[in-house]
Amino acid sequence: MTPSFDLDALRSQFPSLPRLAYFNSGSYGLLARGVRAAFDSYLDRREEVGADWGGWVMANEGLREAMAAMLGVAGDEVAITASASAGINAVASSLDYAARPKIVVTNFDFPTSAQIWHAQEKAGAQIVHVAEAEDGLIPLDALLSAIDEQTAIVALSHVCYRHGGRIPDADIRAVMARAHELGALVILDGYQIIGTQQIRPADLGVDFYVGGFLKYLLGTAGAGFLYASASSTAHLTPRTSGWFAQADINAMDIFANTPSPTARRFEAGTPPVPSAIACAAGLKVLGEVGLPAVGDWIGQLTALAITRLAQEGIATNSPTDPARRGPLLTVVAQDDNALVAALAERDVITSCRDGRLRAGFHFYNTLADVDRFVDALLANRALLA
Repeated sequence: MTPSFDLDALRSQFPSLPRLAYFNSGSYGLLARGVRAAFDSYLDRREEVGADWGGWVMANEGLREAMAAMLGVAGDEVAITASASAGINAVASSLDYAARPKIVVTNFDFPTSAQIWHAQEKAGAQIVHVAEAEDGLIPLDALLSAIDEQTAIVALSHVCYRHGGRIPDADIRAVMARAHELGALVILDGYQIIGTQQIRPADLGVDFYVGGFLKYLLGTAGAGFLYASASSTAHLTPRTSGWFAQADINAMDIFANTPSPTARRFEAGTPPVPSAIACAAGLKVLGEVGLPAVGDWIGQLTALAITRLAQEGIATNSPTDPARRGPLLTVVAQDDNALVAALAERDVITSCRDGRLRAGFHFYNTLADVDRFVDALLANRALLA
């Protein structure tokens, strides 16, 4: 059981390794030397010349093109935003709730997504929640039956942040077909999976794909991205705007709003320059390995962890079917915060949500990390549910 890339060489790029067995990439990815150097380069340039608007715009465009390449889409279909929330808000502001008031969401959603959609109730939106089944997953039949001619948009989370359950690609395509048949759009939140395997939003057929850079993309906070399909979203103009959302960012027109015909119309003001420079460096680290290889290794590690835990009588609270799980495994705890703290004392870094300990695997994890994770749980079995 080995990765198809030089794991030792990769791990040498992360100063926190091997001291940490790091399973918190679903909250914040580890800091690579190249990402830290990118921050330093920004600060050096800032100190040297002060304002470097030309360089900053180029950096933002560089991140746009790098993210577009990762997604397999055109650069004009990608907006660089301040966060995933900013991207969702821009999309929400572009919809006509008088004509189509219904918004379908699921209980997989991260709070920010659901909160944004509920905020549209003041504009006349009606929010419909699709709940999980007993297995914790979203039933396809329930999703499909919730979509009708009154639906403006269906908001899905590719992977649930609480337990790592994933909506399979086949289900996403079925939702897409149903939504488009009835004139609705689909936005897919990929924050908890992007960077752990190759994702092609255009192949899935979604209208929007949203995420950010601070988790598995190895970047930092302060930047997000939004893919907006040129073929299905060109008619939408957000009610949020700013000078970097204009067709000509140098026009400085105070008498009109002239949005870009590209996905830039979903942006707003001054771009997140330091974050953009750092996030591009994070994408470079991933690109040197390649997402197919990244996904293969994470799949091997998560499968091993599930097997090892089962052998020790510890049940995971995540799907065992690879098509229905992301890079996140969870274990139910009696006191999840105490369990996270106990593992951290052993330099095994995890997180928790809703009574579950979360272990987010990434390509820098090793077989030895899995051993440390299992051993740490066994040493704290009294804290498990």
